[in-house]
Amino acid sequence: MTGPGEPEGTPPYARRTVPVDGGELTVGEWGRGGGGPLLLAVHGITSSHLAWSVVGERLGADHRLVAVDLRGRGGSRDLPRPYGMARHAADLVRVIEAYGGGPVVLLGHSMGGFVAVELARTHPELVRRLVLVDGGAPLPAPPGLDAGADEQAVTALISATVGPAFTRLTRTFPDRETYLTMWREHPSFADWTPAMQRYVDYDLVGTAPELRPACRLEAAVRDARDQYAYPGLEPSPLPVPAVFLRAPRGMLDEPDKPLYPAGYAAHWLPGTVEETVPGVNHYTIALGDGGAAAIEAAVRTGG
Repeated sequence: MTGPGEPEGTPPYARRTVPVDGGELTVGEWGRGGGGPLLLAVHGITSSHLAWSVVGERLGADHRLVAVDLRGRGGSRDLPRPYGMARHAADLVRVIEAYGGGPVVLLGHSMGGFVAVELARTHPELVRRLVLVDGGAPLPAPPGLDAGADEQAVTALISATVGPAFTRLTRTFPDRETYLTMWREHPSFADWTPAMQRYVDYDLVGTAPELRPACRLEAAVRDARDQYAYPGLEPSPLPVPAVFLRAPRGMLDEPDKPLYPAGYAAHWLPGTVEETVPGVNHYTIALGDGGAAAIEAAVRTGG
């Protein structure tokens, strides 16, 4: 594991790399431990480890929170295929090993919840418990969609679900200000914060006038296949304790269109404790202060 020295401040933050199949996985780390269990955090489908910055700043005083850039995203964008939940979970095993072994408290936001569930099912000995943040329970699959659907069908579905956060992957941007403006006009980011600024600043690669998001389109399309409740799938309990934090507002901050209706996650993941975090949308449940406080509480009250 390599990385720069930890900067001054409380809690400290550093960016490091962990060897995985095909190269190096980028991770961000907050805190030095302080006696608390290792926390491993996984971001959403087009996101990066900086989706966890507010949570990391809250918990880093007495925990070590390690958040990954998944294969195909952020600093890990150039890692080779394959993608998919099984591949991401295998990468997380290497991260856990690099930090001294498990079990860890595993946090997953949005698609990161699906990666967390995959790791808990395949390596329960590495996971103390799960904190699923508006993600990880199978999403309803439209009629006719199955695991063998072509790329065009999956692309259309995820575009309709995720909206501009996904369609940006098909675009280039002439400068950073244009990209920043796109995010600031997103309904879910109306209450702009320094954490959101850092999140957006980290997300561009290339050179002007052809800047592009760090997330690779093909990674997002492939990973979307693993998130739906295809015909024949049945509810299944998790092998470790889990809490599901639900956002009552949607991908575009809609008050009546949450990604997960109340009770939906608990149905698909029997035994999971489901809690609704008031006033947050799918993004601010992690990047906003209120959502981060709820995640912090879920970590601390779980022991």
